[in-house]
Amino acid sequence: MYFRDRADAATELVRRLSHYANNPTVIVLGLARGGVPVAAEVAPALGALLDVFVVRKLRLPGYEEIGYGAIASGGYQVCDSSVVEQLRIPDEALEAIRDREFRELQRREQIYRGGLPPVSVNGRTVILVDDGILTGFSMRAAIVALRPHHPARVVVAVPVAPNVSLRKIEQEADEVICVDARGMFRAVEEFYEDFQVPTDQEVTRLLLSTNLRASAHTA
Repeated sequence: MYFRDRADAATELVRRLSHYANNPTVIVLGLARGGVPVAAEVAPALGALLDVFVVRKLRLPGYEEIGYGAIASGGYQVCDSSVVEQLRIPDEALEAIRDREFRELQRREQIYRGGLPPVSVNGRTVILVDDGILTGFSMRAAIVALRPHHPARVVVAVPVAPNVSLRKIEQEADEVICVDARGMFRAVEEFYEDFQVPTDQEVTRLLLSTNLRASAHTA
């Protein structure tokens, strides 16, 4: 399946998430940045609160096209050690990459939330939304980072993903919903007509405007 844009992809996701509509325990987390425009459509359609979840991919020095893992809020990370071992990347280089990406993660969290703490997920059903999955590192890192905060249930919802990555995520999430699960592909953007990456300012605006609309609706 091909999507016009992230809003179109969100429409397809909402249809598959209807059993979570109007449930006060549900919270929708959009993976920044590309997952936030999708989540900003999903959350109000379900009558749920929206928040952002920041994850940064870890890429090898000199091999920037190769991702070997991801780091999420709280410093939790998921890595493919076989790639690191095969390329013999020194530990100090890996530590430098991790530190750099964690600093960028913290910077973005500050921008998106304006210093406010994240919404509590304790005892809640958390729907993690992204605009697509390729390797699955980012989504898996998000799940790992959420578990210590004791959500009642972690649901992964994405428009498109390869089956091989979904199988790994299914081992860590409580439920996985994917509109178009298929064989391996090269890039998520292949399935979108419009795949312009939102800016930090657009992410911040979406978070604020979506929750303001939700508050007005429930007032």
